[in-house]
Amino acid sequence: MATKKQQRRRQKERRHEYEEVWVDADGNEIDYEPTEAERKQGATKAPAKGKAQPARSRSGRATREIKPPSWQRVIRRAFLLAPLLFVALSFGKHPSPIAVRFAISVGYTALFVPTFYWIDRMAYRRYLKMTGQPDPTRKS
Repeated sequence: MATKKQQRRRQKERRHEYEEVWVDADGNEIDYEPTEAERKQGATKAPAKGKAQPARSRSGRATREIKPPSWQRVIRRAFLLAPLLFVALSFGKHPSPIAVRFAISVGYTALFVPTFYWIDRMAYRRYLKMTGQPDPTRKS
């Protein structure tokens, strides 16, 4: 009798079976595997109907879609971090006065905003490069 781990693996293998569908250059399904000459003319594999396949990373795992960077999202993220920073500065053997803690929190929050935007922009450009999409913000 198979262990629970083996049973789960078998069930997982059954869930991920996909049928191969070949599509010619015009977008019509082909019942047979195309020859080399037909492949050169544009016949390719396509996902089975009803199963959209997400973009894949180099490791073969599905990549999640990354949204374009926005200042509004970055500011919201920085303002969520500001109170946590203020509270963190409040702990210690000799906490500084409230005005100093507040000033430090505001200063770091001001530094976080452009840094978070830069990180989001970098991640978005990498996502576009990985999926093969052109970057709409760059002039070429």
